[in-house]
Amino acid sequence: MLDDRQPTPPDGARAHASFDAAQASRERDILDVGVGNAVEARRAEARRAPDGGAPAEDGTDADPDDRPDGDEEAKRPGLIRRHPLWLGLGALAVIALAVAGYFYWLVGLHPYESTDDAFVDARQFTVAPKVSGYVVDVPVTDNQHVETGQTLFQIDRRDYDVALAQAEAQIASAKASIQNVDAQIEAQKAQIDVAKAQVTQTQAALDFAKADAARYKDLATRGAGTVQQSQQSTSNLEQQQASLQRAQASVIAAQKQISSLEAQKASAEASLAMAQAQAAQAELNLGYTTVTAAQPGRIVQLSGATGQFAQAGQTLATFVPDEKWVTANYKETQIADMRPGQHAYIEIDAYPNRRISGRVASVQPGSGTAFSLLPAQNATGNYVKVVQRIPVKIVVDNWPDDVSIGPGMSIVPTVRVR
Repeated sequence: MLDDRQPTPPDGARAHASFDAAQASRERDILDVGVGNAVEARRAEARRAPDGGAPAEDGTDADPDDRPDGDEEAKRPGLIRRHPLWLGLGALAVIALAVAGYFYWLVGLHPYESTDDAFVDARQFTVAPKVSGYVVDVPVTDNQHVETGQTLFQIDRRDYDVALAQAEAQIASAKASIQNVDAQIEAQKAQIDVAKAQVTQTQAALDFAKADAARYKDLATRGAGTVQQSQQSTSNLEQQQASLQRAQASVIAAQKQISSLEAQKASAEASLAMAQAQAAQAELNLGYTTVTAAQPGRIVQLSGATGQFAQAGQTLATFVPDEKWVTANYKETQIADMRPGQHAYIEIDAYPNRRISGRVASVQPGSGTAFSLLPAQNATGNYVKVVQRIPVKIVVDNWPDDVSIGPGMSIVPTVRVR
């Protein structure tokens, strides 16, 4: 420690010189103390600074004199503090370039075509019976989903049961008629055999009559026999000839009767075929009394009710099949790169949180107005060109099962064309 007491100056020049020497020594001591304090302060600041010097290997701090610019570097602010505005502008430029690159990749390299002129489409049809009668049962209700073969309406079938029974009775009668004709044909064949036997018998009698007539004629010529016997034998010969002709005619008549019986059999067989056709129709009509679903789908606009008399062809309900797709009416300027098989994203207005995937099935070869009920006629003097709409069919991979989606609902499809 330095003595802060001031020395008393002596008298005379010696005293003055001694006083000056003491004063100079005191100033050197003060300067040394100040330098030491400054060095200690620098070392403490170097230890507190984040980029301060590392301690020496012997455990002591490095001499700040070895780093003449350490204090200035420690006191200098960082790059962010020196240029905050430029760094912010650079970050914004990088973000802008990234966003621009993303949109270029999304739109420039992989363009999409979208339209809000689209809707769910299906081949819905009306449900109507093929036969008339009273509706006795309606086992379905509005908007119900049904499977293939499920009963939709039941019409009173008693009248059609009776018609089927009558047709079956006519079949039995026609079969009996055929059997009767077959029996008559067999009997007639037997009559033919009898007639042929009579011909044979008559032929034998005729041969005998010829011989007998020749013998008696010879006897009468020689005078050994009588004229009466000769005449009698000649008469017998003529009778046997007539009998032979009659027997031969009987055979021909019997054979012709066979042809008549075969014609009757053909008529009976035709009656049988007609009766069988009537029975088949009656059986079909009986089956038509049960109206069933031809494919899976939903019943909408149900109008048939129990006790109602339904005419053949009368609409009782509307059927919407499960097979649905999207009909998107794109502008003709949007379909240049659109091809079947391209992927599509589908958004449903009724369910905005549902995102459905699909693919392009086909592009209609012509505008929508060309196939409308009243197609446009542009052969006029005041023609104005209008961008046409081209229907594009988009099939969906999987429709949601937990929501109701049907024809006419608005759709926003987006097709990736490249």
